[in-house]
Amino acid sequence: MKRHRIDYEALDKRFLWHPFTQMRDWMESPQLVIERGQGVYLFDTQGNRYLDGVSSLWANIHGHRHPALVRAIRRQLAKLEHSTFLGLTNVPAIELATKLVAIAPANLKRVFYSDNGSTAVEIALKMSFQFWRQQGRAFASKRKFISFVNAYHGDTLGSVSVGGVDLFHKIFKPLLFKSFKAFYPQCYRCPFGKQPAACDVYCLNDFEATLAQHHHEVCAVVVEPAIQGAAGMLTAPRGFLKRIEALCRDHNVHLILDEVATAFGRTGTMFACEQEKVVPDFLALAKGLSGGTLPLAATLTTPEIFNAFLGEYADFKSFFHGHTYTGNPLACAAAAASLDLFKSEKTLQRLRPKATYLSRRLEDFRQLRHVGDLRQAGFIAGIELVQDRDSKTPYPASDRIGHVVVLEARRRGAILRPLGNVVVLMPPLSISRAQLKELLDITYASIEAATQHRQPRVASKS
Repeated sequence: MKRHRIDYEALDKRFLWHPFTQMRDWMESPQLVIERGQGVYLFDTQGNRYLDGVSSLWANIHGHRHPALVRAIRRQLAKLEHSTFLGLTNVPAIELATKLVAIAPANLKRVFYSDNGSTAVEIALKMSFQFWRQQGRAFASKRKFISFVNAYHGDTLGSVSVGGVDLFHKIFKPLLFKSFKAFYPQCYRCPFGKQPAACDVYCLNDFEATLAQHHHEVCAVVVEPAIQGAAGMLTAPRGFLKRIEALCRDHNVHLILDEVATAFGRTGTMFACEQEKVVPDFLALAKGLSGGTLPLAATLTTPEIFNAFLGEYADFKSFFHGHTYTGNPLACAAAAASLDLFKSEKTLQRLRPKATYLSRRLEDFRQLRHVGDLRQAGFIAGIELVQDRDSKTPYPASDRIGHVVVLEARRRGAILRPLGNVVVLMPPLSISRAQLKELLDITYASIEAATQHRQPRVASKS
């Protein structure tokens, strides 16, 4: 008897609504249906294999279906799949918190779980706000936050309020609370006309002035360390984060680091803030926390902030915030196993030569005439494509050049996802050098194919 083949793509287009997706385009174009993963590869329902060039949206660390993570989830599933964290606790959540505190910056001793990066940041915002409310009337004016132009901290309303990507956030402005915005380094297109080598991070003057003027109103500063991800992989010069930390201390405001994308080895160290020895008041984690297996986030904070919420029941100082799946045992078991893999597989040590190789190979992309800028932070890379390199003229949005590159890469066996005109490379940390070479070769060929027909090549002079 012939088995009926299910048309999953048709069912998807009939019933689903995808994030950050123009669904008319989606329904009118062929789409991949991913069926399984193995290592750094994803496989569709047709049996085609693809390199996962963006770690399934920056989350996968050790490769798909890593045996240790599968075992950890299965072992936990045989014991307990979930129980509420309101009024109860569970073993995996306790074990994971112990491991996180052991590797986090030394002042971070308390862990509050949630489900995703947006909520991890939102929790930090609410904790900071409530902390200052509970410090007495002298701090009653602290009601606002400072964040950075082009920041992306998630899609819940609090996180959007401290975001700065107009494409994502502008329409929701009537729903948001006001935050002060400061400039984040944009060295390729510096709005101040400065040269990076000699500017002494000139753009920090704007932040310093904003903080000096409004610190009495400010609960906390929120920043993505090392690199702004969704803004187009904009890298910050060394010293930028350390100066922000010092200014926060000088003006008595909290420092919230959004390491949702940068933690767990992405920038070469377990946390990006380690590289400048920055110690935040809040650290927001998600994505790679569970090794890319299950939704899990954590907001780490200090004993001082935790203690401000202690009191008699009738004082109502509790942090009234939570989620149904807070501290989910399956996700926590996977995350604890992922942290163990960093030790047993020497993940960070083995990453260093691969990051060096990535850096060296990226220089080859300068041979492509429509590559305007190359940005890298450890094992994160962004390749900005421009219509004209001399004038830095961007491709118009209607060209969808990043999307064209993605389609070219798919045909060659890799899955990428662009940020506008920026091609992003963020493979699993476990990728081998040979696989990394293949991914870079595919990316190079895909950019070349996508851009060569949009502007005639100029013959080189002999």
